[in-house]
Amino acid sequence: MDPRTMPSVTHDDAPPLADLMPWSVAPPRLGRGWPAGPDAASLTARWDAFVKSEGPDREALFEPTRSRRLYSAVGQLPGRAGGTEKLVRASGTCPEPVRILYAPFDEQWLIPDHRLIDSARPELWRVADEHQIFTVETPGASGPLLLATSLLPLLRPGRIRPLFRRPGGEEPNLAPGLLDHLTGRLGRAPAPRDVLAWILAAVRPGPSVPLTDDTELWAHGVELGHRILWLSRRDGERPKLPGGRRPYVRAPLPPRPLTLHYDRDEETLHLDEGRISPVPPEAWDYEASGTRVLEQWFTTRTTEPTRGTLTAIRPATWPQAWTSELLELITVLALRAELRPQQEELTVTSPITTGELRTAGVLPVPESARRPASVLDHHEEGPEGQFALI
Repeated sequence: MDPRTMPSVTHDDAPPLADLMPWSVAPPRLGRGWPAGPDAASLTARWDAFVKSEGPDREALFEPTRSRRLYSAVGQLPGRAGGTEKLVRASGTCPEPVRILYAPFDEQWLIPDHRLIDSARPELWRVADEHQIFTVETPGASGPLLLATSLLPLLRPGRIRPLFRRPGGEEPNLAPGLLDHLTGRLGRAPAPRDVLAWILAAVRPGPSVPLTDDTELWAHGVELGHRILWLSRRDGERPKLPGGRRPYVRAPLPPRPLTLHYDRDEETLHLDEGRISPVPPEAWDYEASGTRVLEQWFTTRTTEPTRGTLTAIRPATWPQAWTSELLELITVLALRAELRPQQEELTVTSPITTGELRTAGVLPVPESARRPASVLDHHEEGPEGQFALI
């Protein structure tokens, strides 16, 4: 059973996620495809081709929009070293690509240059560091309601909710007073990551998040959520399936595979004549935002780009790194699928309701908690090298 079709929990007063994590940001909007992709070297080559072009050719390659043109005056992305001169005169080396979450479970690369991005959401870049965890709403008919990632997410259209409002893991993006109230009801002080873990495990359509003061249930949900979080972020020890169930390349992948086919009986994934197995059916069937994740991942890397555009610059052959990423993705999806029944069985008893949080003064959330925190402790470079006006 998919969590989106589950019956409602035993009470109908679960607080909305928008109240528990009040500060949210719309996802960045690129406006053009070529500054992002699954291969960092291709992005550098695209930039080089762009800055070597001149006049109308440069404008056509850029793919201008109403938000970004070659003459747009744009400041520097927070924490990044991209240039601020107008793109019509841009030259030099490509800013070092950064890892992003481009689609559900699909980690790709981005040229972190504000001039190339229609709507970059600088407030997200200001708080993106090794301590940050972004949660992303994933509307759709099937799949998880929320994703979590340490990378800057570009998924659309769901809202992005950072766990921390300031760099360095400072000031959790939680309703003011929520941690104190949970401490009083649970008899222990949960860390912000524990609350996020519970949210990932217990979130329901809406999205809303039933809370509980049952200490055993809370501990179980938090443990489950931390497992989800670990699989989402993939930091530390890499996930592995048990021996005998780990996917391997059984027949070499061709230089440029064009088709993807799954044999359910043999639990084999075919990339043309290449074969990977075993691939559990649960991994192949795993969907996010209504789309089968493995199919979308493969299509992104194999769809023929439009000739004459910068997106046409891509690897000539299938990189070995993509095979490694595919094997890990299969593993992650299989392990995520194993957690679904536990999420479905997480029935909240002894609830902490929205009404209770209102009585305690935790809700309604002050409007200041829904706005970005002031985190600037240094000047940010504005257009043409001028200091930005803060």
